[in-house]
Amino acid sequence: MINNDLNNLVIIERKSKDIDKIMADTIDPNPTPLTGKALLQELKQLSDKPRRETAKKCGYYSVTKEGQVRVNLTDFYDAVLAAKGVPLDQGSTKDGRGREPTFRVSVHKNGQIVIGSTYTEQMGLKPGDEFEIKLGYKHIHLKQLDVEEEGEAA
Repeated sequence: MINNDLNNLVIIERKSKDIDKIMADTIDPNPTPLTGKALLQELKQLSDKPRRETAKKCGYYSVTKEGQVRVNLTDFYDAVLAAKGVPLDQGSTKDGRGREPTFRVSVHKNGQIVIGSTYTEQMGLKPGDEFEIKLGYKHIHLKQLDVEEEGEAA
């Protein structure tokens, strides 16, 4: 009885290896990755799948000389962000005058933290704009208050 079970397991293992080989043979060596709306629609359909499988099914993989499939998650994530309208390259904010912004500040002697006009201009902030300050462990969140919220609070 045990011998039959072992034989069945060996047969199942061989069949799964054969299936893997068949699947590897059906992979396009030069995939055309999905972008834009087509990528977002495919993401909705594959929402229950692991991220590597999702990226692979959306065409974000390459095949090595040995036939090994490598999933390109970085390109996949970049494409998803671009499809959702998130700019990846902020471009050069340097205007030839002074330093380039570094998104890093320090606390002044008087205890204040100055964000700087480069950042406020990038965000389109105006004098008088108000923020809610939320303190966390080793971080500070600034949440801009909307005009609607200000009217409700009054």
